[in-house]
Amino acid sequence: MTYSTFRPLPKTGALTGILEALEFSRNPDFAKRRFDRLGNIFETSMLGQPMVFIQGSKAINDLLSQPEAIEGWWPESVKQLLGSHSLANRNGVAHKARRRVIAQLFSSSALQHYSPGIINLVNELSEELKEAKTPLPLAKRMRRFAFSVIATTVLGLEGNDRDKLFADFEIWTKALFSIPIPLPGSPFNKALKARKRLLKKLQTVLVQPVNSKGGLDLLAGGLDEAGIPLTDEDLGEQLLLLLFAGYETTASALSCLMRELYLNQKVEEWLLEEIDRLDWPPAPKDATSAYDPSNAPRLNAIVNEVLRLTPPVGGFFRLTKQSLFIDNIVIPKNRVVQVALAASNRHGIDDLETFRPQRHLENKSSLNLIPFGGGERVCLGKSLAELEIRLMVVGLLSKLRLAVIPDQDFSLRQLPSPSPRDELLVKVQA
Repeated sequence: MTYSTFRPLPKTGALTGILEALEFSRNPDFAKRRFDRLGNIFETSMLGQPMVFIQGSKAINDLLSQPEAIEGWWPESVKQLLGSHSLANRNGVAHKARRRVIAQLFSSSALQHYSPGIINLVNELSEELKEAKTPLPLAKRMRRFAFSVIATTVLGLEGNDRDKLFADFEIWTKALFSIPIPLPGSPFNKALKARKRLLKKLQTVLVQPVNSKGGLDLLAGGLDEAGIPLTDEDLGEQLLLLLFAGYETTASALSCLMRELYLNQKVEEWLLEEIDRLDWPPAPKDATSAYDPSNAPRLNAIVNEVLRLTPPVGGFFRLTKQSLFIDNIVIPKNRVVQVALAASNRHGIDDLETFRPQRHLENKSSLNLIPFGGGERVCLGKSLAELEIRLMVVGLLSKLRLAVIPDQDFSLRQLPSPSPRDELLVKVQA
């Protein structure tokens, strides 16, 4: 490839990027509208930061195939709330070393260890829904469930300790993509204070005896890039990221999946035919594979379709360390590139705006989905999220039938991850 063959980088013409940033935060079709006008790659400005948006398999593969030319990047609000030690804010050797340590919490043996606890939490939610006298917000319960999996099975927390952590974590999460100015009473200022409380609690978790730490004993041998054990301060920030990676993606995917089932009754009936043939709970030794694609292909197709239409990570960022080619366009050095997953997953054949899970069972389907990000920085919580989703859907729908309450807002808020605005109010059918 030579510079004589490149195409010019299309631009929106935005200068300060103030209006662009406002629309980006409010309009889920922000990227799609500009892709339709400018093509699969365009540059704009976000609060003075030059930013390049890309969609489509060709552009995404080109980007991820040049790891030496890019590094991880997050908005300033995310950087501050995650912390300087966090895996998300590290690059190079420091990133790889910490990723190896934290990845132990998501290994196959770790997932097997967590499965009984996840099954118990599914059964607890089922009983809560059965006993409820009034409709319950299912999306909110899904957030609590996803958080409980991390807090209970991984961190070893129960009861009041877990509830306090959840309350602070909700405050922290809501400000991840906010304006990073700590004005008194602002979401960002509240999140900074919640962050201090979270880290203080996580520090106490790290000094507890190993046998009460849930899965944290797996980190006991973690070494950094210099061969020195990671400090508690460093591990504390990794656990904060762990909470987000294992919680937010799962809560979003579960909420969006249940929403689609109740908005598409024929799809729900199609899935229930399969679930009625599955055993619940699974045998302990089979828990991690009982509902995999070979045993539950319809469930797998629905999960894939939900993750296609409403990926829990709507996009991810990379910073260019040098100029690089993407789809015959030169992206200059020091540009933030956002991979627009939600837009990419709707780009192509005519019916991609339609929720049709059967497409994933068709041999002709060639969709390249990366709902948890891609490359060497793919979401660490991916395997746990997928296990939780499958156990929750089978466990919940095999034990009861839920009816959605009409006259509520089923549209999705987008940040920090897609979730029904009115929390998906449901009741158990008689």
